[in-house]
Amino acid sequence: MSKPPVDIDPSTPVVVFRADGYCSLGIVRTLGRLGVKVYCISHIPDEPAMRSRYCAGTFNWDFDTSPADDSVQFLLDVAQKIGKKAILLPTFDTRSLFVDTYRALLSTAFLLPQPSPGAVAGLYSKRSMYELCKEVGVPTPDTIFPDSVEQAMRDGPGLEFPLLIKGIDADRLMHRTGRRAAVVHHPAELREAYLSLDEPGRNNLALQAFIPHGAEDSWILGAYFDSNGDCRFAMTGKKLRQTPIGGGLTTLGRCTPCESMVDTICSVAKAVGYRGILDACFLYDKRDTSWKLLDINPRPGANFRLFVDKTGLDVVRALYLDLTNQRLPPADPAWGRTWMVEDKDFDAVGEYASNGSITSVAWLKSLFVVSERAYFAFDDLGPSSGFATTFGRRLLRGAINKLHA
Repeated sequence: MSKPPVDIDPSTPVVVFRADGYCSLGIVRTLGRLGVKVYCISHIPDEPAMRSRYCAGTFNWDFDTSPADDSVQFLLDVAQKIGKKAILLPTFDTRSLFVDTYRALLSTAFLLPQPSPGAVAGLYSKRSMYELCKEVGVPTPDTIFPDSVEQAMRDGPGLEFPLLIKGIDADRLMHRTGRRAAVVHHPAELREAYLSLDEPGRNNLALQAFIPHGAEDSWILGAYFDSNGDCRFAMTGKKLRQTPIGGGLTTLGRCTPCESMVDTICSVAKAVGYRGILDACFLYDKRDTSWKLLDINPRPGANFRLFVDKTGLDVVRALYLDLTNQRLPPADPAWGRTWMVEDKDFDAVGEYASNGSITSVAWLKSLFVVSERAYFAFDDLGPSSGFATTFGRRLLRGAINKLHA
């Protein structure tokens, strides 16, 4: 295990604002290993982060079904129960937007980054992010924002097929339809997909030029910007495997340097006055040899533990040191480091195997050279034991379904 980059005072607690999934588990572990007390909020019992030996306590609350004012009061009550000012760390875009909306009030009880007004919402919206990219001159795929299927049919072909239909508010589209995007190859397919994803009374769809790419062209980035807007940590990497293959969650990544991506994210963050952790996705476009910015998430990315330097520093530790006024050293990137999400990678391998791009032998070999896994850790077996049970049941159900097919 890496030694802390500096002597850290771990006395400031942290509250993970919705402790769902492996991102939250990564937060609990990276700070808990330093001696920080990390508390988890979720309405789902027995989340992996809550089973971690590094979880100091849990709070039960469902933000999705609770009025905003009640949720704010709940967070203020959590701060009072903890007994000292803690860092509040949201893990989902919608939670980041919630914290941004009530930042002034929540800052009376929690330590929070203080981005410029509108910065978080501006990066979250695919439309405002696109307009910002054009304004500051950073590469991004050409995109239009039709207000009707008629306009989509009239203007979409100007971008040339195939096209990507995506949500301006991606979470809203996912919640409504179970899909974040669709690739269409001709006008009839465009009309059908647009109508199936369109939300009456709300313009939430964008048409984006599709960038031809292979499995090696998907890139990701994690960065932290301090109270002055200076980038204090930035690392880049490649998606070695993802699900779905065409553009989805990273299941296996490798830290790989790309200064162009760092320059892009710094330009965008500076333009909006962003402070805090950013996660971003890029595609390498072979046609003009540029890395084009696809998405920015104003929060820790689910894959943030890929980006760990030689001393153990990551974006979450960087934020902790900065907000508690401790020395934040320069990052010393560990290029070549790899990180895997065990269950998601199993799904991805099935997709890659079906098109002949990986063999079972190659996959098995890759399991033994991973620097870190999302669930399994020798010093924290609780989350991985629960994960193993759940994953085992899933495999058994799949085998039974095949037998009955």
